[in-house]
Amino acid sequence: MEAQDLYKVLAEESPAKPAAQLNVELELAAMDVRQLDANDQRDWLAQWNSIFASIPAQARVDLALKHFPGTHMLSSSFGAQAAVSLHMLSAAKADIPVVLLDTGYLFPETYQFVGELTERMNLNLHTYRSLLTPAEQESRFGQRWLQGVEGIDAYNHENKVEPMQRALAELEVGTWFTGIRRSQSSTRVDTEFVSLKDGRVKVAPIADWNDRDVFNYLKRYELPYHPLWHEGYVSIGDVHTTRSLHEVENAEDVRFFGLKRECGLHS
Repeated sequence: MEAQDLYKVLAEESPAKPAAQLNVELELAAMDVRQLDANDQRDWLAQWNSIFASIPAQARVDLALKHFPGTHMLSSSFGAQAAVSLHMLSAAKADIPVVLLDTGYLFPETYQFVGELTERMNLNLHTYRSLLTPAEQESRFGQRWLQGVEGIDAYNHENKVEPMQRALAELEVGTWFTGIRRSQSSTRVDTEFVSLKDGRVKVAPIADWNDRDVFNYLKRYELPYHPLWHEGYVSIGDVHTTRSLHEVENAEDVRFFGLKRECGLHS
């Protein structure tokens, strides 16, 4: 989307604003947020979140790819509804790096799903892992996912947070796309379309989508759910800390035995 198109979006969003103010907002939106001070960064984020709230998800992706700092990257767990973001981003930028964090404990069906979607969409897949193998971790620390919140946090940091930090640095990522949505859990209800995390822009293009929106997109493009979706697995991570809806009383408890919901990547 060119500058005149962005100006049109701003004008349609606030028709009462004078042209001079719109030009100021356009100039701010076009800046590299990493070069701004804290106050201007807040204004930049507010501006872009306001813009994104008024346009559809694919337009958000197109704008972010056009105006946000590179390198652009999409992270994916290849979870229940992951095909949406993978398709949307790879359709807009065929060679966008896709980062998968492989703990070594993913479901067999997840590894199959990774292979299926990677081949179908010709994904530029980058797989990152802990510097210690699962066997080495268990020999040193035991099964940390059974050691309460502290053990789960330590396990998640080593297998998810640190590998992601390494991926972001090695790929020199400026803008990180993610498929998280507000309706997925109580911990994600405040998810913004655009935020800053550790000096990088983070974009959630489908933050406002519900399950019906996801279903409609998958149906439109004939894309699959994760193979375990139809068995009641609505949030899919490691074998040892993922439960189906049939095994819990509260949907919030399908991950980490109900002790917590987030692994640390998006919190």
